[in-house]
Amino acid sequence: MKIVLAYSGGLDTSVILKWLTEKYKADVIAYCADVGQAEELTGLEEKARQTGASRCLVSDLREEFVRDYVFPMIRAGALYEDQYLLGTSIARPLIAKRQVEIAREVGADAVAHGATGKGNDQVRFELAFAALAPDLRVIAPWREWDLAGRADLIRYAEEHGIPVPVTTAKPYSMDRNLFHISYESGVLEDPWQPPPPDLFRLTRNPEDAPDEPETLELSFESGNCVAVNGKSFSPAALLSLLNEIGGRHGIGRVDLVENRFVGMKSRGVYECPGGTILRFAHRQIETLTLDREVMHLRDSLLPRYAELVYYGFWFSPEREFLQAAIEQSQQVVTGTVRLRLFKGALQTMGRKSPQSLYDLHLATMEADQGAYDPRDATGFIHLNALRLRTAARRQQQQA
Repeated sequence: MKIVLAYSGGLDTSVILKWLTEKYKADVIAYCADVGQAEELTGLEEKARQTGASRCLVSDLREEFVRDYVFPMIRAGALYEDQYLLGTSIARPLIAKRQVEIAREVGADAVAHGATGKGNDQVRFELAFAALAPDLRVIAPWREWDLAGRADLIRYAEEHGIPVPVTTAKPYSMDRNLFHISYESGVLEDPWQPPPPDLFRLTRNPEDAPDEPETLELSFESGNCVAVNGKSFSPAALLSLLNEIGGRHGIGRVDLVENRFVGMKSRGVYECPGGTILRFAHRQIETLTLDREVMHLRDSLLPRYAELVYYGFWFSPEREFLQAAIEQSQQVVTGTVRLRLFKGALQTMGRKSPQSLYDLHLATMEADQGAYDPRDATGFIHLNALRLRTAARRQQQQA
C-alpha cells in the first residue's frame, strides 16, 4: 500500500507518519506544501525520512497560494463571523489539490492528513479530496487510533524518538502560512486567559510598536494589489512585504471564539498583518469604484462566501458561482489607497481611482451648478414615505 501524507513536521503529522508505517505497513510518502512556513521547513526532509517516510516531497506553492487563493478571497472581502480572515481555511484546498496531484504521480492508493477529529480541517481536506479524487482512499488517523489527545502524542513521540517542537509546557497547535499564523490549544483553551506575551511571532505588541506612524500607498488593478509605494511585486512578495510592515506596527492580531463547522465553539488567536492591510485597503478603493447596489448585493453574499471557505467548500459549484459574480464586480476596482499605520491601527489618508464614481459636482455642499436639483428630492421622499404614512393612518384609526 502506498500513502501520501500531508506532512508539516509538527507533533501531529510526525506521530502520524510513524503510526502509518506501523499500522498499515505502508510505503508512506511525506508531502509538504510550502505556503510560507519559513524556518519550519528547515530539515523537514531529513526528519521525515528518519521518522519512516520513503520520500519527502516539498512543493513550493507560495505564489499560487497568494495569486489563486488569497487574492480571490480578498477580492471577495471575506471575513468569517466578522473577525476571522480565514488564513488556515484558504490554504487547505490548495494543499489538498497538490496532494492529489502527487498521489496520481506516484500511483498512491490513499491520501492521509493530520487533522483532528474535532476540528474543521478534517472536513476541508476530505471535501477537497471528494471533489478532486473521489476514488482515492482517505485515511484520518485521529479518527482511527487510540491516542486520546496531545499529551498522548507527546508521549508517543518521546517513546519513538521523534523530535517535535511542542512540549507539555507549551502545547500550542500552530499553523503558519504567508497569510497568517494561528494558535490553538494549551492555555488558549481558557477563553478568559489572555494569550501569553511570547506567543506571537509575526507582530509586535502595539504598545511596543514605533512611536512614529508610517504611510503606505497601495495600488490596485481589477481588485488585486499590485504595488506598494509605487513599486510592483509578485503576489507572494507583496504579501510578505506587508506582513513585515504590518507586523512592525502591531497590525492584525485577533483573539476570538469561533463556531466550528462540526458544531462546537473554539478559541483561536491569529496574526494576519499583511492580510489585514490588504482587506482594509481593498475596501477603501471599492468605496470609490463600486456601484451602490452592486456593493450592497455583494456584501449581502459575503457571510455565505466566508462560510463556504471556512467549511471547506472551495471546490464547490456554489463557491465558483459566487466567485464569478465577484470577479464581474472587481473589473472596475482599480486605484490607489494611502494608509497610515500606527500602533495597531489603520487609518485611511486618501484614495483615488480612474474608475471613481465620486463626483464632486454632485457631492459638494456648495453651489453645484445644476448637477443636482434639490427640489427633485421632494417627490422622492413622498414616494418612499407613502407606506409609512399609510401604516400610521391605520394605527390612528384603530386607536
